[in-house]
Amino acid sequence: MTSRRPSSRTPDKRRKSAKPQARDAGHIPRETGWSPFDDGPAEEPSEAPKKSKPRPKKPAAPRAKTDSGEKKGDRIAKLLARAGVASRREIERMIADNRIALHGEIVTTPATLLTSLHGVTVDGKAIKQPEPTKLWCFHKPVGTLTAERDFSGRKTIYDTLKETAPDLPRVVPIGRLDLNTEGLLLLTNDGGFKREMELPATGVKRTYRARTFGDVSQDQLEELIDGVVVDGMRYGRIDANLERRTGRNQWIEITLREGKNREVRNVLKHLGLEVSRLIRTSYGPFTIGDLQPGDVSAVRKVELVKFRQTLEKLNR
Repeated sequence: MTSRRPSSRTPDKRRKSAKPQARDAGHIPRETGWSPFDDGPAEEPSEAPKKSKPRPKKPAAPRAKTDSGEKKGDRIAKLLARAGVASRREIERMIADNRIALHGEIVTTPATLLTSLHGVTVDGKAIKQPEPTKLWCFHKPVGTLTAERDFSGRKTIYDTLKETAPDLPRVVPIGRLDLNTEGLLLLTNDGGFKREMELPATGVKRTYRARTFGDVSQDQLEELIDGVVVDGMRYGRIDANLERRTGRNQWIEITLREGKNREVRNVLKHLGLEVSRLIRTSYGPFTIGDLQPGDVSAVRKVELVKFRQTLEKLNR
């Protein structure tokens, strides 16, 4: 509510002063920078105060519209993520830091609608139109985080990529692997494709090899075909097979379709097994092959097109 300075006049005791009407807090536009604690001009309360008018809301940025006036286009955060600038969350932080502009005007909301990235700049640099969707296979080393950065100083996949693939364009990971999980991690320059791949309904197969310690039989592993509940979490079908055993140590191959957080480790722990090494060997038709930790290999365009066609059939 706008503060008022006390009047220098002596109140008229014969007339009851009308109370100043409070501003409607719901009409305060956040984008204008106006504060409800700003000092306003001193004035006398009138007997019949008029309802205060809300301040006009300042648009954050131009919005694309159709001829009928309806809004169209995509959110700027979505377009920038699709262009491989950063993740949506990171782009929202960049907007909050006033690092993104449209035709020279600072963008104040990630909900700004655009039909293209024409005129958009990040840190003063123009953004190119999104390139065609591309995909890479990356052998994530053990001990690296699937994250943009780590405030604790731990090494991330981007630190590794700077060392092993310095010419790689801006990419984002499809899904994630735990700190101590290694193996195949798919990278793409298309944020929209990333989200499509991460949808639970997609159901793309992921295969892992786990080195475990403990006692387990093939019959126990085959019971996972019907799914299992661990600590209240329901996991869907899991295909698991014993590969080889040495004493109480064994390698187990596991294929699943959900990829929930720490799913493989949680399920194996539920069976009384201790995981000492976990490697993802394939994701859909893509395999780790001969890639060494830190290596990157581009997926051929024809293979990517074929895979996306398969995804469309699965999602029908």
